[in-house]
Amino acid sequence: MRNIALFLTYVGTAYHGWQVQKNEVTVAETLEQAAAAVVGHPVKFTGCGRTDAGVHARRYVANFFTSSTIPVDRLPYALNTHLPEDIVVTGAQEVPESFNAIGSCVRKEYTYLIYNSRIRDPFYVNRAWFYPRHLDEGIMQQAASQFVGTHDFAAVRSLGTPVRSTVRTVYYYEVEREGDLIRLRVCANGFLYNMARAMAGTVVYAAEGKIAPDAIGALLKSGNRTAAGPTVPPGGLYLTRLWYDDGKVSFHVE
Repeated sequence: MRNIALFLTYVGTAYHGWQVQKNEVTVAETLEQAAAAVVGHPVKFTGCGRTDAGVHARRYVANFFTSSTIPVDRLPYALNTHLPEDIVVTGAQEVPESFNAIGSCVRKEYTYLIYNSRIRDPFYVNRAWFYPRHLDEGIMQQAASQFVGTHDFAAVRSLGTPVRSTVRTVYYYEVEREGDLIRLRVCANGFLYNMARAMAGTVVYAAEGKIAPDAIGALLKSGNRTAAGPTVPPGGLYLTRLWYDDGKVSFHVE
């Protein structure tokens, strides 16, 4: 059996997230059906994370085991003929048996897009959060910087899949404006359920004057979810970069 890592990009609007579910169409289910048609046997994918309903992935990694002898460089072409237009396999690589798309991932970057204009742009519907009141990116950066470091992030997560610890390390959180588009780029060794979206909501809270930028450290220590900002809409969130290193295979996907 070969262990194959696939590199994907997808628009998540039509899907109820990555994870296979009984009564909803998901990215993993769609990919597994396509892969089974190509390799001739049932396939189970392990994804690098559970992106929520409506969330997108500029970069995504998933691995599966197969007895197929199809050359790895031909797999993307074969799979894409069985996939809808909003999911694309951009590459494939044979990896050691021990490689696991989520377990071997050491860092992830999410980017949240805000379309900050008085007039909405139809091309950003379900691609960015339309926010009509002006946001000061300088204040947003002050707030975002407070998240950097190792902290307990219970105050910026939603209850979902149980986890052993809510402590994570954020390596950077950068706010960039290009015209009316604001990008929030955050990199961490792991993300809790809705953590990236709740962090974005808290940064916007600071720009709205609802919380002082330098109060975020105290907010994290309190663990009080109701004191943080809202969980912003999923359509603005993208998984954008991934780092892998399991001792046998090391690569960076961007």
